[in-house]
Amino acid sequence: MTSTQQTELEAAAFRRLVSHLQTHTEVQNIDLMITADFCRNCLSKWLTAAAQEQALELNYEQAREMVYGMPYGEWKDKFQTEATPEQLAAYAAKKPQEL
Repeated sequence: MTSTQQTELEAAAFRRLVSHLQTHTEVQNIDLMITADFCRNCLSKWLTAAAQEQALELNYEQAREMVYGMPYGEWKDKFQTEATPEQLAAYAAKKPQEL
């Protein structure tokens, strides 16, 4: 496999992941953070960082729109729910304890 082919496969897999997350709006970011230590916002930040590495202009809000499939505020209004006390506790338990 060539480097270009690998990049194309990775890009296709990323697009499929983003599409999957756009389809499964019932999965909240807090759930992703608890189980996988990343969320849609993380993907947006990674896209922004990758664009900067290639001297491309892509700001965080533009990257969020790519990941969420709509402006973040719209997604939040339509699909985001308040984190439950159990979710917040599970997330807090994952964080390294500060001394």
